[in-house]
Amino acid sequence: MTSQQRPQTLPGAPARQAALALLAAVMERRRPLEEALDALPAALAPRDRAAAHRIAAAVLRRTGSLDAVLEPMLRREPPPAVRAALRAGAAELLLLGTPPHAAVAATVAAVPRPFAGLVNAVLRKIATDGPAAMDGLDAERLDTPPWLWSAWHAAYGPAVRAIARAHRQAAPLDLTLAPGAPAPEGAEILPTGTARLPAGTRITDLPGFAEGQSWAQDAAAALPARLLGVRPGERVADLCAAPGGKTAQLAAAGAQVVAVERDPRRMSRLRENLARLELAADLVQADAASWSPTANERFDAVLLDAPCTATGIIRRHPDIPHLKRAADVAPMAETQARLLAHAATLLRPGGRLVYATCSLQPEEGEAHLARASALGLRLDPIRPEEVPGLPEAITAQGTLRTRPDMWAERGGIDGFFAARFVRV
Repeated sequence: MTSQQRPQTLPGAPARQAALALLAAVMERRRPLEEALDALPAALAPRDRAAAHRIAAAVLRRTGSLDAVLEPMLRREPPPAVRAALRAGAAELLLLGTPPHAAVAATVAAVPRPFAGLVNAVLRKIATDGPAAMDGLDAERLDTPPWLWSAWHAAYGPAVRAIARAHRQAAPLDLTLAPGAPAPEGAEILPTGTARLPAGTRITDLPGFAEGQSWAQDAAAALPARLLGVRPGERVADLCAAPGGKTAQLAAAGAQVVAVERDPRRMSRLRENLARLELAADLVQADAASWSPTANERFDAVLLDAPCTATGIIRRHPDIPHLKRAADVAPMAETQARLLAHAATLLRPGGRLVYATCSLQPEEGEAHLARASALGLRLDPIRPEEVPGLPEAITAQGTLRTRPDMWAERGGIDGFFAARFVRV
């Protein structure tokens, strides 16, 4: 890069440059946002890192709307890096409340000099005309990939619009509390027992976190382990266990847990989380679709939180709509079917199995019910009292289906499917 091309150095420019690096990683190279965050320079100040994440997340949530506002102001398609800068600047102006002079100047400073004039002119116009343009958009449709909109409309009807609306907001911080641990000051205790704090709360700053008094876990993610109903001393297998929130729930309930995870990096995270929580489990690095205990024992209960397209956790991971495709669903469902079939073989007669996914796609949830009886599994219907405050999440079949638009007045909840079976 020549001196004529080199971005200027102004206050706020490092954060904007980092935000553009995050957007390029997700939207051009299809890397998960969390991986891209980890790859940012270690020397980047924590404040700039947090600002970069906030800007990038806003762009990822509202890409369609931002592009609709930008389009009339562009005579030709700019290079990808410049398009990303325009999106980021527009997000600051229209979504994040950044003062116009700061948003424009810092964004201009983050782009190569030949495009500084274009970015400056477009963002100044957005600062004046953008709010009115945003108000006239069908944001729910624009910010949802067409394949997801079609699939959700087919599955949930008019609720698709409320689901899409829920994805426009950052999710609150949900905590599962260790037995006997106090809730952090200011937390709302949800009907299911989860402690909820406002979006943007830093979990590492909470009293008692380092001592293992709580762990991050969306209220919906905490339900599958609860539905398993483990008792002290029971032998339980947690398949696809990382990062360990459900393993921790089972261990805290007194179960003898075997946690199986294939990915070595995710296994390391699981091990670290259990160490902080001072909870014990037997950790096995293996493919859960083929693993069996060496003694060929059968378990009292099995929890299978299967890998999935993760379309139920877009509130927390706004990169998902940019990373997943419609073609990903069928192969993922095939993987889940293999995992479910093997999980059934690990149960003793009368043993319990909870199958769960954090996906809104019926192919990854309800569609698996038809296979269960052939696997020797009988559906054990979930009762409304087992999920207090969420009667609407119990389906006619007795399975659990949470959606992001549920508990809207409380800040929403992730999209999960869960079904409980008994081995016949």
